[in-house]
Amino acid sequence: MEDLSLRIRSLRTEAGKSQRSLAREAGVSNGTISLIESGKTDPTVGQLKKILSALNMSMAEFFETGSNPKDQYFFSKDDLVEIGSGKISYRHISNTNRSRALQILSEVYEPGADTGPTMIRHEGEEGGIIISGELEVQVLGVKKKLRAGDAYQFSSHLPHRFRNIGKTRCRLISACTPPSF
Repeated sequence: MEDLSLRIRSLRTEAGKSQRSLAREAGVSNGTISLIESGKTDPTVGQLKKILSALNMSMAEFFETGSNPKDQYFFSKDDLVEIGSGKISYRHISNTNRSRALQILSEVYEPGADTGPTMIRHEGEEGGIIISGELEVQVLGVKKKLRAGDAYQFSSHLPHRFRNIGKTRCRLISACTPPSF
């Protein structure tokens, strides 16, 4: 993702941070930042969230391409904005105006995809319902294999991660409040 690497480098430079200082603030290695910025590797979702947090930016802001009027109530599938990368797709309702307190995501995890070895933590609450496939959800060290029709809900400040342990795509609809991507 050349655009992603160039955008991260540009944001880091605009913020007046060195690769080393960004790495320290994000809790990732300097080598990771270097590899991402040079386009030699894509960050995991967890790494990207940490890097963007250190740059005071959400994933939604990072991937935002358009805007929706404050009073828009309905969205076509083409209105959803992709904010994922690699083997994980996160499509959400664009929220450029920051007027909404709830974020709704259509998520797809390819077989073997996961949010990375680093547990994710952020403010708020999140939940989701598995539409198809299997997803292992780990919260505070407890792992649970969820299948179509199963659901999860937890306080997002608890360390968590998601992983497709099945042989087929996993699709789910999730929501979080406040928006964290």
